[in-house]
Amino acid sequence: MDRKNFLKLAITGASALGLHSVGQAATNAESSEPGNKKNPLGVKITNVKGYYFKKAHYVKVETDAGVSGWGESDGANKLFTNHYLHHQLKKYVIGKDPFDSEGIWQEAYLKGIEAGIAGIHPGALSGIDSAIWDLKGKLLNLPVNKLLGGNGKNRIQVYGSYGRDKGGYNYRTPKEMADIASDFVNQGYKAVKARMQIRQENVNPYPDDIFEVVKEVRNAIGSKIKLFVDFNNGYTPAEATVMGLKLYEHFDIAALEEPVFQQDYTGLGQVVRDLPMPVMAGEHEYNKWMIRDLITISNVDIINADLIKCGGVTECRKAAAVAHTFGKQIMVHNAKPTLATAASLNLLCSIPNGARFQEYAGKRLPGYAQLYELFDNYFHFEDGYLYLTGEPGLGLVVNEEAMERLGKTI
Repeated sequence: MDRKNFLKLAITGASALGLHSVGQAATNAESSEPGNKKNPLGVKITNVKGYYFKKAHYVKVETDAGVSGWGESDGANKLFTNHYLHHQLKKYVIGKDPFDSEGIWQEAYLKGIEAGIAGIHPGALSGIDSAIWDLKGKLLNLPVNKLLGGNGKNRIQVYGSYGRDKGGYNYRTPKEMADIASDFVNQGYKAVKARMQIRQENVNPYPDDIFEVVKEVRNAIGSKIKLFVDFNNGYTPAEATVMGLKLYEHFDIAALEEPVFQQDYTGLGQVVRDLPMPVMAGEHEYNKWMIRDLITISNVDIINADLIKCGGVTECRKAAAVAHTFGKQIMVHNAKPTLATAASLNLLCSIPNGARFQEYAGKRLPGYAQLYELFDNYFHFEDGYLYLTGEPGLGLVVNEEAMERLGKTI
């Protein structure tokens, strides 16, 4: 068949299917003005804004197309993060094409790296990066997990995650910890994680009631529910091994998270070698290089990467790829129930090495009620699974009037 007849046949077939011809599509693209939603490659970023609340810090990336993307930054230092976002990072973003997100990330990360490889710098960049991915999804009318190359999943099995610290050096009793675990199980969760929140400031606590806490929790949830325990960096390697072994032998804990000081990779490796159950870490690793070192030095079994701490979707996806090359699974660290959860779900529904259970604090998490007013939809939870919303971008629809009214910004 010659070229002329082939093109005639192709155009006829496309018309029968209700599709534009190649020539018509090109004409449409050429006639689209920059910033027109019909031509998303012509869109430019015009502004970056931060909004902070008691329990969260959000980032809005605006464009000349009238479409905005939203992401969540690490909320540990909200006020400083907001200043850093406005006075430093946004200058690397404004005027850029959002579909050049890799280039935006590299420039912003490398030019700001003197501010530190941990904390505010990657935490603030996380919000920008995730907002850009949300924006790209909205411009293309696709969920972010599909842009990332989806793995066919639209739901993730989650575990109920909660801690002892009530604030002001007040801690929940063993009975209170057990009651919260029971509530998760009654909601349909098949696994829970009790965070001991010991921290380095109280390393090797004495007196130490951790055994009693885990005993109460296990008795409350029964033997069929998976139980994870997080020491939150609270022991030296030897003491972590002793306590970890006691909990495993008496209460069949499924995994132990961050048993020692976060930067003690050698000591962590010692605990990994000496304990029979999986050991997890990764929430204090802020880029793919730190994840590499965590694996090669400590050889932890499961990587708890935190998307809003380690540079957003762009960098966390690379951290997951590094873990994959070493045969490690990703169990995201996720203590935030809104846009951080949305970004984490989209990542997990695109990578091949997500763990069977993922962290989720649940909608009943104390102190977060105000944040749900900022969104017009939420995730569906059923029988221990959290579902993607199916909406474009990260999937949560921001109520911008509520965000402007309730949020603090510059």
